[in-house]
Amino acid sequence: MNYPNQYLRLLFVQAIAVLSTSCFAETSPDAKPYKIVNTAQTMGIGGIDYVFADNDGRRLYIPRGTQVLVFDLDTLKSVGSITNARARGVAVDSKSHHGFCSSSPVVMWDTRTLETIRTIDVQGRPDGILFEPATERVYVFSHSAPNATVLDGKDGSVVGTIDLGGAPEQAASDGQGHLYVAIEDKDNIAVVDVKTLQVTARYDLAGKGRGPAGLGLDVKNHILFAMCHNPQTCVVLNADDGKILATLPIGRGTDGGGFNSTTMEAFSSQGDGTLTIIKEISPTSFEVEQTVQTKSRAKTCTLDTKNNQIVLITTEPSQTPPQAADTAASSASAKPSPTPGTAEVARSAPSAAAGGRGEGQRGGRGGAGPSLLDILVVGR
Repeated sequence: MNYPNQYLRLLFVQAIAVLSTSCFAETSPDAKPYKIVNTAQTMGIGGIDYVFADNDGRRLYIPRGTQVLVFDLDTLKSVGSITNARARGVAVDSKSHHGFCSSSPVVMWDTRTLETIRTIDVQGRPDGILFEPATERVYVFSHSAPNATVLDGKDGSVVGTIDLGGAPEQAASDGQGHLYVAIEDKDNIAVVDVKTLQVTARYDLAGKGRGPAGLGLDVKNHILFAMCHNPQTCVVLNADDGKILATLPIGRGTDGGGFNSTTMEAFSSQGDGTLTIIKEISPTSFEVEQTVQTKSRAKTCTLDTKNNQIVLITTEPSQTPPQAADTAASSASAKPSPTPGTAEVARSAPSAAAGGRGEGQRGGRGGAGPSLLDILVVGR
C-alpha cells in the first residue's frame, strides 16, 4: 500500500468537503438572529403595494395613492416623489438610469432627477413589474390580457406582449435568458425565453402549494422558491426541470419573497405580521431558519443587497386627530417627511385582512383617509 498517496487523497477529500461546506455556510450557526433594526414613518393618503430597492442608486421606491414615494435606502429619509403615478410597483434600469412604475399609463422617469421622461400606454391592468438585465427590458405584468407587456429600458418603447396563461405575480430572472413568473391562479411557474418572448415551460406545483405569489431564485444552483397561499407553504423547485425538491411552512398572507445569494437564504413576507427566513443548506437541503415578527399586513418586501437587509412596508391608522391628520397628509403628499425610527416597533395583532388579497387591501393598503406608512428594516 502506498501510504503517502493515500494520505494525499485523504487531504484532497477533506479540502473538497471544506470548500463545499463554505459555499453554503456563509453565516455561522451562532449568527445573530434577524430582527427589526430600523424603522421610519410618514403620513399620507392612499394604498400601497410592492416596495422596491434600487441597490445601485441606493433609493427605495414605494407606490402610494397617486404617486411613487422615493427614500434614501440607507437613511430612509425622503428624497422626493414621482407624481401622477397610481402604481403598484417599480423597476429600475440602472444602466440607463430610467425608472418605470406599473401604472396606466406607465410612467418613466430619470432616477437621478426624478423628472418624468414620458408616459407609455399599455393594455391590461398593470400590477407587478420587473427589469430583466440580460435584455435590458422591463416587464409590466397584468392579471388580465395581455399578461405581460415588455418595454425597452432605454427608450420605453413597447417591444411586445406575452400570454402567460394566467394571472402573474412576482417574477425572477436568472440573467441568462430565462424569466420565471409565478402564475397565481394556475398554481404554476411559467418559464419565459426573454429573447423570443415565448413561454417554454410551465412548472406545476402538483398540489404542494396553491396561489404562488412571492418568488425567490438561487441563480447559481438553479433553485426556485415559490411562496404559496394555500397551504401556507414554500415550494422549492429545480429551475431547470421543475422537479419539486422540498416544501416548507411559511406564514399566512404571503405577497412577496426573494433570495439572498450572499447568505444563501430565501425569504417570504406575510400579512399576518411575519417574515419567514429559509436557509439553503445545500442544493437539496432546506430548512426554516427563523420566523421574524414584523407588523400586520407587511406583505411585500425587497432586499438591500449592500447591507443584507430586508425592507418591508405596511400602513396603520394615524393617532392624529382628523383635522390635523388632513393637514399633515396634504403636506406629506407634496413632500414626504418620515420621522426617525427606532430599533424596535410595537407588535401589531394580525387583522382580518392580513391574509386577504382583495382590491384595496393588498400589501397593507390603507383606506381613503390619512394613515401612517411604516417602513421596516430587518437585519442581523
